[in-house]
Amino acid sequence: MSTKLYLIISGAIFFLVGMLHLFRLIYHWPVIVGTTVIPHSLSYVGFPVAIGFFVWACWLVARRGRVR
Repeated sequence: MSTKLYLIISGAIFFLVGMLHLFRLIYHWPVIVGTTVIPHSLSYVGFPVAIGFFVWACWLVARRGRVR
């Protein structure tokens, strides 16, 4: 697998995870794992982290295209 393909796939996954965190915050979706309720505060942290990784992957793909 090429580095560019890896960055595109991982960036898309991080984008989807970030959007799920955002939708969870907007629509107040509960997340329950076993008997544990996952607090919404996790999505307040997870959304910017996931979107940050998405932006970083996009930046690396764009930078890689300019260098070569």
